[in-house]
Amino acid sequence: MKRREFIGTAVYGAGAAWLSMKTTGHVFAAELTQKFSASDTVTLGSTGIRTSRLAMGTGTVGSGHHSHQTSLGIKGLSDLLLNGYDHGLRFFDSADSYGSHPHVAEALKHVKRDQVTVLSKSWARDPNEMRADLDRFRKELGTDYIDILLMHCLTEGDWTERYKGVMDVLSEARQKGIIRAPGCSCHSIEALRAAAASPWVEVDLALINPIGSHMDADPATVVSVLKQMKASGKAVIGMKILGQGDMRNRPDEAIRYALSLGVLDAFTIGAESRAEQEDLIRRIAAA
Repeated sequence: MKRREFIGTAVYGAGAAWLSMKTTGHVFAAELTQKFSASDTVTLGSTGIRTSRLAMGTGTVGSGHHSHQTSLGIKGLSDLLLNGYDHGLRFFDSADSYGSHPHVAEALKHVKRDQVTVLSKSWARDPNEMRADLDRFRKELGTDYIDILLMHCLTEGDWTERYKGVMDVLSEARQKGIIRAPGCSCHSIEALRAAAASPWVEVDLALINPIGSHMDADPATVVSVLKQMKASGKAVIGMKILGQGDMRNRPDEAIRYALSLGVLDAFTIGAESRAEQEDLIRRIAAA
């Protein structure tokens, strides 16, 4: 039984467009040796956090406290997250810049907190700003703790030195139980390599898809760095799996590629309707 019914005409139209898509272009020939599902329980690196393979993204074209998902409204996005929960998805991917904290907070009212993983991201580059964000984020999310808190959109190759004060704040928050694991999302190959080399990073949110769209470097280069991360016990979560829409007409190819790499503990994709979400779940199972 589904917990919410909310699809309006416009939202259903977006889902129908997703459902009508056909895989075109060159197909990535991935040899998958096992069956996967979106609701598979995975362990994120060495963090001890267990959650679903698929994270529900809330930040498609997310900036300025707005995204395609938040345009659904608090009830609309909350209902979408709860629909995913009904299908076994346990991973809520949010960020301050998406403006999705209130929407996640509404969904959290209807589930047991310890049964979902909440990830958020902060642009803070100053220790005091990060302390303030940790307090504000928890109030906005309506939770005493955040499972994963990432430094958002790092580009500097020397970020582990430049922002050590911010890292120390997150380490302290981890010790106090305010967060369970700290990490980063990187938007340059230099920043990604610094993250791979840093023992502080427990979780990395990495740009990856087979065509190199909106990525830090070509796929082969990025995968080589992600393999280093994986080997050192870091949790690696993939993003931009569909190339920020550039592979929207080739979803099966993109999904098979992500599943075939052997370096992603989980990956996040932002659906914009129940129909899109459920189609994505089916495609992962059929990969």
